[in-house]
Amino acid sequence: MKELTPTEFAERRAAGEELILVDVREHEELAIVRVEGIVHIPMGEITSRFSELDPDAAIVCMCHHGMRSASVAGFLEQNDFTNVHNLTGGIDRWAAEVDASLARY
Repeated sequence: MKELTPTEFAERRAAGEELILVDVREHEELAIVRVEGIVHIPMGEITSRFSELDPDAAIVCMCHHGMRSASVAGFLEQNDFTNVHNLTGGIDRWAAEVDASLARY
């Protein structure tokens, strides 16, 4: 499985690369902190909703620390998604590296 750090993700997106950020956290977690421009599909819904995603798109999965998103990225790869990454460290690392204004929990 390919991985990206939050810094790498931000740099690639700033350079104009189209990356779809899929946040797999629960609704309650999004109420605490979120990144703009995400596609929200909670981990528990991915098996019934992954058809909403383009299997040829560059997809980056994100959760709180990177464990759930790694599972979702693996699931997508098993279902013929060809360009999937896990965001290492999740939203917590994003807040530490990319945007210190974000709440941490």
